[in-house]
Amino acid sequence: QVQLVESGGGLVQAGDSLRLSCAASGRTFIRYNMGWFRQAPGKEREFVAAITWSGRSTRYADSVKGRFTISRDNAKNPAYLQMNALKPEDTAVYYCAADGRPPGAALRHSPASYDYWGQGTQVTVSS
Repeated sequence: QVQLVESGGGLVQAGDSLRLSCAASGRTFIRYNMGWFRQAPGKEREFVAAITWSGRSTRYADSVKGRFTISRDNAKNPAYLQMNALKPEDTAVYYCAADGRPPGAALRHSPASYDYWGQGTQVTVSS
């Protein structure tokens, strides 16, 4: 069974940092572009960040640019999300996702472009 499993969420105060990890099982995601998305209560799932399979290119939502960093270590986990200077508006369930297109595909920000999803990890930022 193909699985992506997020971890690292929690309850923090504004200004704190968290590091989310995305572990894979059932298949390798080494050659897939990876993305992080989030969904707050009553809102649609939104793009946060994406990284190419090689790790050479990244893309961020304007709301997190300069505060969040996406990375990967293909020997361990296909995706990480370092979140600094957290704000209450960052509160959401965070999901990692894998884009199943071949290596070299452009980074995408639409959830519909991603084929594999984790169950999500809750991030709550108090003011």
